[in-house]
Amino acid sequence: MSDAPPPIRVLVCDDQALVRTGYATIFSAQPDMEVVAEADNGHEAVQAARRLRPDVVVMDIRMPLLDGIQATRQLAGPDAEAPPKVLVVTTFNVDAYVYDALRAGASGFLLKDAPPAELVNGIRTVARGEALLAPAVTRHLIGHFAQHLRPADTSRPARQDVLRALTPRELEVLRQIAEGLSNAEIAAQLFITPETVKTYVSRILAKLGLRDRVQAVVLAYRLGLVPSTG
Repeated sequence: MSDAPPPIRVLVCDDQALVRTGYATIFSAQPDMEVVAEADNGHEAVQAARRLRPDVVVMDIRMPLLDGIQATRQLAGPDAEAPPKVLVVTTFNVDAYVYDALRAGASGFLLKDAPPAELVNGIRTVARGEALLAPAVTRHLIGHFAQHLRPADTSRPARQDVLRALTPRELEVLRQIAEGLSNAEIAAQLFITPETVKTYVSRILAKLGLRDRVQAVVLAYRLGLVPSTG
C-alpha cells in the first residue's frame, strides 16, 4: 500500500488551445499532478472548478466571456467557499494585472514565458499554501499599490483587531513578511530558526483568517502596519 500523497488536481484555463494542450501535457507528465479539466474562458473555468474541486487552477487573464481576474474573484475571493488555489499565468507583465489578480484571491503570478520547470514548481508552491511571489517583488508591488489598500474592507480584520489578536513577536513577523523578507531572512533578523518562523507564519494566517502569505502582506499594508514604498 503506497504512502504517496494524492496527486495535485489541476484545472487549466486559457483561451488558446495550443497553450492549454501544452500545459496539460507538461502537468500530466508529472508524477504528483493530475489535469482534471481544461477551460477556454473564465465562465467555463468557474463552472468546472465548482464541479470538480481542483486543488489548483492555472488561470489566464485576458479571455472571452469572463476574464481571469473576475473568474479568480468568483473562485477564490473573500466570499468563496472552499476556494482552490489560483495561479495566474499571463503574457502581460503589468503591475496592475498582478495587483488585481492578488486582490481577487490569486495565490501566485507567473509569465507564460517561464520555463516549464518553473510553471510546475509554481503549481506545487501554491498547492502547499505558499504565495508565489519573490520577496523583492512582493515589496515593490504591494508597496507601490499600498494607497489602494488603505480603505476599510469589512471582509478583513480591522487594525485594532489585528493588534489584539497577535502577540508582539507575531506582529513583528507580520511586518517583516510585508517588508519582503523571506523566512530565512526573518529568522536571521530575530535570531530564531526558519522552522520557528514557519510556525509563526502559520499562527498569523490562522488567527487572522488569511489563506496565504500574499493576503497577509496585503492586509499589513492596508492597515498601515508597514510604511508604503510607493
